[in-house]
Amino acid sequence: MNINDFILEEIKALTLNDTVRCAQQVCENLPITHIPIVEGGKLIGCLPESDIQTIEDKDKKLSEYSYLLDIFYSNNKTTLLDLIVLFADNDCNLIPVLNEEMNYAGYYELSDVLDAFADSPFLHNESETLIIGKNKSDYSIGQIAQIVETNGAKLLGLYISSENQDNIQVTLKIITQEINEVIQTFRRYDYHVVTQHEDDFYLEELKDRAAYLRKYLDM
Repeated sequence: MNINDFILEEIKALTLNDTVRCAQQVCENLPITHIPIVEGGKLIGCLPESDIQTIEDKDKKLSEYSYLLDIFYSNNKTTLLDLIVLFADNDCNLIPVLNEEMNYAGYYELSDVLDAFADSPFLHNESETLIIGKNKSDYSIGQIAQIVETNGAKLLGLYISSENQDNIQVTLKIITQEINEVIQTFRRYDYHVVTQHEDDFYLEELKDRAAYLRKYLDM
């Protein structure tokens, strides 16, 4: 997959000489959070839709509101994960793209990027999701991968999904027919298993019954 294939040009970028009315009309016709503003092929910034709609004098030029512009963009080397972070950090559904000459080349839409991510093997392949936790000073990505693979499973990918001052949680996507073996191995290495799995429930129930039986026999 080439993320550059998702660059769009359907929405025409505006200039600082365009009017507020023109910008408001663009936002009325399209569900976008920002409008790219370009001068001489160069991106000046992105005008937020939420600010555009509050301007009452529709005949004024956008140059009078340049202080409202947000500055964010991507380039043709930006990765899929970098784009998702950009969308989240800027609370937007449109990100301008600059080419190697730093000229405006188009934009990415959030829906297209999310669809591309959803179709990636990381999410699309049939797999088990496992979330594990451990003290930040003790966990090791290398050890995590080794635990998965020594149980005959395949690690599709992982990411740090939560952390605080002391602990960290890692989300794993694993291809395996025996997720319980992976879970028990993580426990032996003092990882806390956050996610709940049916096979694990069954094993824990057997352990509880065995403990109850031993207690009964000792009476």
